[in-house]
Amino acid sequence: MAVRTYKDLDIWKKGIEIVSLVYEVTEGFPKEEIYGVSAQMRRSAVSVPSNIAEGFARQHNREYKQFLYIALGSCAELETQMIVSFNRKYVVKRDYENLLELIDHESRMLMNMIKSIDRSLKSYTLRTTINEQRVYVVQGVITPLPSLHQGSAKQPFWGGGRLHNKN
Repeated sequence: MAVRTYKDLDIWKKGIEIVSLVYEVTEGFPKEEIYGVSAQMRRSAVSVPSNIAEGFARQHNREYKQFLYIALGSCAELETQMIVSFNRKYVVKRDYENLLELIDHESRMLMNMIKSIDRSLKSYTLRTTINEQRVYVVQGVITPLPSLHQGSAKQPFWGGGRLHNKN
């Protein structure tokens, strides 16, 4: 299945699953925690899929990667808040272990996506001009561009910050 929107991403879907479970778990917290750790956990949980979605909507992979790092930070925040809640006996062991496993899985998925973007950025084709000659720079190798009047069916074009191939 092709990824058309952020809703198609497994990392976004996993984030939404975490949000649902965090809301379920925090409903049983003491009333005095409604504006404390309960609210903080909900904000951290919602931040994960929100940053994945916002990053996906950005025009450049470098921006997307930054939002994935923010989502990863929110996972670490949520994990810490889960530990605090468990130590305060607000969370039963089964829910605690289940959520920690989901957060760990989401963190690994985020890191894999970040690594994938890093690989794509390293092999990214750049179109530029050196000494008034139009060139591609691919992984540090400079290749002259064909002149515009020659045309090439496979000549890439740039749109939305990502490299695309015609055809």
